[in-house]
Amino acid sequence: MEQQKIIEASLCYHCGEEIATLDLVIDDKHFCCAGCKGVYQILANNNMCAYYAYNDTPGKRLNLNTHFEYLDEPSLLKQLLNYQDETSSMVTFYIPAIHCSSCIWLLEHLYKIDAAIFNSRIDFLKKEVSISFKHQEISLRKLVETLVQIGYEPAINLQDFVKENSNTVNKSLILKIAVSGFCMGNVMLFSFPEYFGLSNLEPQFKALFGWLNLAFSIPVVLFCAKDYFLSAYASLKHKHVNLDTPLALIIAVLFLRTAYSVIFNDGVGFADTLTGLVFLLLMGKWVKQRTYHHISFDRDYRSYFPIAITTLQGGKEKPKAINELAIGDRLWIRNGELVPADSILMKGDAWLDMSFVTGETEPKHKVLGEIIYAGGKQMGEGIEIEVVKNASQSYLTSLWNKENYKAKFKQNFNDSVAKVFSIVVFVIAFSAMVYWFYYGNSAKAWAAFTAVIIVACPCVLALSTPFTLSAILAVFDKKGFYVKNTDAVEDLASCNSIVFDKTGTLTTAENAIISFTGNLTDEDKKIVVSLLNHSSHPLSRQVLKHLSCNQFYPITQYKEVLGKGIRGIVNQQMVYAGNQSLLPFAIKAPEKSGVHIVINEQYKGTFIVAQQWRPNLAKLITKLTTQFKLKVLSGDTNKDEQALQTFFSPLADISFEQSPQEKLTAITQQQQNGEKVMMLGDGLNDAGALKQSDFGIAITDNVNNFTPGCDAILKGSSLSLLPNFHQLSKDGLKIIKISFAIAITYNCVGLYYAVQGTLYPLVAAVLMPISTITIISFTTIATRFFASKNKLL
Repeated sequence: MEQQKIIEASLCYHCGEEIATLDLVIDDKHFCCAGCKGVYQILANNNMCAYYAYNDTPGKRLNLNTHFEYLDEPSLLKQLLNYQDETSSMVTFYIPAIHCSSCIWLLEHLYKIDAAIFNSRIDFLKKEVSISFKHQEISLRKLVETLVQIGYEPAINLQDFVKENSNTVNKSLILKIAVSGFCMGNVMLFSFPEYFGLSNLEPQFKALFGWLNLAFSIPVVLFCAKDYFLSAYASLKHKHVNLDTPLALIIAVLFLRTAYSVIFNDGVGFADTLTGLVFLLLMGKWVKQRTYHHISFDRDYRSYFPIAITTLQGGKEKPKAINELAIGDRLWIRNGELVPADSILMKGDAWLDMSFVTGETEPKHKVLGEIIYAGGKQMGEGIEIEVVKNASQSYLTSLWNKENYKAKFKQNFNDSVAKVFSIVVFVIAFSAMVYWFYYGNSAKAWAAFTAVIIVACPCVLALSTPFTLSAILAVFDKKGFYVKNTDAVEDLASCNSIVFDKTGTLTTAENAIISFTGNLTDEDKKIVVSLLNHSSHPLSRQVLKHLSCNQFYPITQYKEVLGKGIRGIVNQQMVYAGNQSLLPFAIKAPEKSGVHIVINEQYKGTFIVAQQWRPNLAKLITKLTTQFKLKVLSGDTNKDEQALQTFFSPLADISFEQSPQEKLTAITQQQQNGEKVMMLGDGLNDAGALKQSDFGIAITDNVNNFTPGCDAILKGSSLSLLPNFHQLSKDGLKIIKISFAIAITYNCVGLYYAVQGTLYPLVAAVLMPISTITIISFTTIATRFFASKNKLL
């Protein structure tokens, strides 16, 4: 039974806020407002009260006065939605209220609240949620209202809100730095008489300057340092101690001590230390934010994946980098290639695998004039499309990194060390304060307490891993090695076994020697190239280049069988191109391997492709043999077995005629034997094996080769640098350990002087951002040193 009553003090079961007036009670639980009570009722009615099991009072107090009628406008939907088909839509929202594991649990179980929502995934670090829903059953407006009702109102902006929000944060931080700097300057000015021992000459001015200093301290504490108090409060409310808790404590102590001293005329207080501390803390945060933003910006917007989109200009194909695409460009998307930007279908039969975007495996059929969304993979004949929206590198990055959206609840090494270190710092600080109070020296007691907490702040410990690994990613990017994220760098360092595909990996599509045994008329050649033009397989591309025919027939019933070949109806004739297992009847070919051609059940001959090995392959394999267990899993015949044996040691396992499933099974077996497997393939027939491996690398050579399951994309021309990349990843872990040693040494030295009360708090405040800059500088310089040592600069 529900009841209402006035109480003096209680905490809301949902948000943890203090209940000041109206107390709403249901199921013996107290709520501060109708919004919090409503959220609890929604969760209870849907058997979702496990939300409260992850954290105590995890919710936020609600504002239910927002109106979303504008979301019913069709023109706005096109700008907000990432994807839409006949039945489903997908949208990504930035939700500032995401802050803990309960938030993640609830937002990933939205389907329990409304069955029309069939998928939702969280990016905890970016505070984003991607939601797939059936738009015929729930509108976008209703979806947003549902999110608001459970306390997670999205911040909607028709531009890139996350980027705009980041800029807002920077502007707010700069304003706080300006205010704290202004106040610090004036406090220092009014403190000059005290610094030079002149305050006793004019006692009336001493009191005036004290009150002025206290006045300047108020905006510093209430405005500039507000985020530290909010962060500390949220942390303590959930029974945790984060990095901001000791800072909030010392700011509060300094302000209260200053107010006490000024009001009761008991000295000048610590206004100079307080304002200087906040100013320097904010400057340290700005340096850290700017450095990290620069790394992220460079990776998300300036670097681009090694994808050369095939554009059509004057009827001729021309490769173009993804960051150079413009609205109106005509693109040719072959079977298995990714659509890089929202486009309109102009020619061809489009069957798009949207699992990369929506998670649905059933291909979607599109007809001429329909919009095709970025991230779809063509699963049939080649199609011609026209770009209607600029390619978004950040969007493709988010798709590539989609499997990592779920936050890891397990604390990493940095967080664990920082938490323990915070507790140790508290113990030392209070112990030093008690010690000096015991000996009657209150000045040293406060000085020791403040200096210990400031100088030993563990913030610097949390910087080493992200900055080191981000700097390594930047080095990799410049050399054509695009690694998914910083976690993948650690996976790369742990690998001890490498599995190679052959075609397109150990071999290159450039300068292949092609010969034909059989007889093809000019008409036959035109039919063959019409079929091959729809495939992105290296052999198809090489034969197509060899025939050099620019006239094509339309094609129907196109199909590419992984590891076997392609077929389709061209000019009313069934055409096969591939290995013998694909052909409709047995043939007697002079060569077992090669691309066999059959037109209307007539065997026309075989293209023998003598592929060229990648430059410096022998040198590369020799280097890798000393560090890794090597293996080759090829889908081709064994015609190149002798050549491969000259590159690899006798201990290397070389297998041929491996199907995609057999490759995946082989890698699984290696992992069961305790090996950490790195897989290198072209991403076409190796997608399963790449995803299964501990670190999957898709090799690409001027094709639209973007494999969802891989951990990295490597330009073929950079393959020879693979040992260098691996060594730099191992060196990165070494840099992190050295960074920890530096930070701990710095803190130990600082603590030695701080506990004695000989380290003035303002000096400690200066040392704190210096230590932050030191770690950032060290990781940057050390990364460049090891990158140079590994010949990656």
